[in-house]
Amino acid sequence: MVKRSPLSTTEDQHMDNKAVMSLFMKHIWNEGREDMVENYVAPQYKIHHDPGDPWHGKTLNLDAFKNRLRVSRAPFPDQCFTTREMIEENNNVAISWLWQGSHLGQLAGIKPTGKMITMSGLTIYYFENGKLSGHWQMADRLGVFQQLSSFSPEQN
Repeated sequence: MVKRSPLSTTEDQHMDNKAVMSLFMKHIWNEGREDMVENYVAPQYKIHHDPGDPWHGKTLNLDAFKNRLRVSRAPFPDQCFTTREMIEENNNVAISWLWQGSHLGQLAGIKPTGKMITMSGLTIYYFENGKLSGHWQMADRLGVFQQLSSFSPEQN
């Protein structure tokens, strides 16, 4: 019988972080499961960099994170993130993603259009003790507003 050596704690943590990341995106952002936030998010969540996000630079407790989830999903209640790539280093997981959602609620003064809107982005998530403790993100929010306003380069 050949004995396998167990994975190191660091390797176990990396596998766990990627699994947590996948489930977080599914349950929290795609399904809006506010009741599951505590399963994935640390008691203090820092938004290190997220230009255009009203919570940019803020540290959120769990209740504030739930509020952010509600407010962020309201204009696009059927939103869906599709992870394109997931890369892990140290205690961080970076994901590139595609997002889409139907514009069914008001966003920044723009009344619902019913349009299917798409966006892409890259987010680096930070982990502490197996839970998400913050992120650094770049997202194509300008593209969202161009789609909502029916902007077209041909109009210029």
